[in-house]
Amino acid sequence: MRAMVLHTVGEPLRYEPEYPVPRPGPGQLLIRVRACGVCRTDLHVLDGDLTAPVLPLIPGHEIVGTVEAVGEQVQGFQGGERVGVPWLGHTCDECRFCRNGQENLCDAARFTGYQIDGGYADYTIADADYCFQLPSDFSDRDAAPLLCAGLIGYRAWRMAGPARRIGFYGFGAAAHIAIQVARFHEQQVYAFTRPGDHESQDFARRLGAVWAGDSNHPAPDTLDAALLFAPVGDLVPAALAATDKGATVVCAGIHMSDIPSFAYRLLWEERCVRSVANLTRRDGDEFLSLAGQIPIRTTTQAFELNQANEALAALREGRLEGAAVLVT
Repeated sequence: MRAMVLHTVGEPLRYEPEYPVPRPGPGQLLIRVRACGVCRTDLHVLDGDLTAPVLPLIPGHEIVGTVEAVGEQVQGFQGGERVGVPWLGHTCDECRFCRNGQENLCDAARFTGYQIDGGYADYTIADADYCFQLPSDFSDRDAAPLLCAGLIGYRAWRMAGPARRIGFYGFGAAAHIAIQVARFHEQQVYAFTRPGDHESQDFARRLGAVWAGDSNHPAPDTLDAALLFAPVGDLVPAALAATDKGATVVCAGIHMSDIPSFAYRLLWEERCVRSVANLTRRDGDEFLSLAGQIPIRTTTQAFELNQANEALAALREGRLEGAAVLVT
């Protein structure tokens, strides 16, 4: 099969046209990849911000494909069925976190495109227990961003709690999906982007933001909650300063630059700062059902598999509207 492979952290992916096709073990599916989203987490893996990749590694954790073969002990899936594969690829199912519905915090968790080969290839294998059935209304390309940008955006939105006015800091793949969830629930969204990024601000307005502007400008109204999709620690004090009493600021990225010190008065009056770590299967079931009801409409830019490095560069440089997707 064809694959884009990371051999050394900090170097570009290597295109390998004769990579071995994996074989599914007990409980696993062999999946023919049809589309795989390109996520900022992939950049964090390639750059070494996430320090435990299993090399050589095939990145990619927003996978849409069809089942080619079913391993022993698999129930609920059959050949030819379309499935989605997310970031969370395996947990122990035994620790206190798994038993309490917090499998996203499992110490033994393994992740797709990080410790498990992912979807920047023609085929991948995945634990059947962590695969999702996808709404039929979404094409392969349109469904791919739902599997991380959508899921993490949904989890971050849910953790923010009730809010009439909600701020989004960073307006990329996750935010362009989360704003549709917020608007469906009749919330007002304020979009904060990189200074001078008028294209992203226009994109946010087209998706229903009541205001869009530079992240170094104050919000025009007091916010009830804020979601930080940009991995910039300096935005935490800025978001706190923009929020009302009792508000929650949710940091949605798996990696973020250091948060600078800030005056206690910004946190005072029961404001809360919290992070989102990974996702749960419950998040997937809830969000994918909701995505079909709204319905979510993803904005994507397609790249060929061997253009993965170009797609990653476009993401790094902020040249994408919505999400990049590798189409195989």
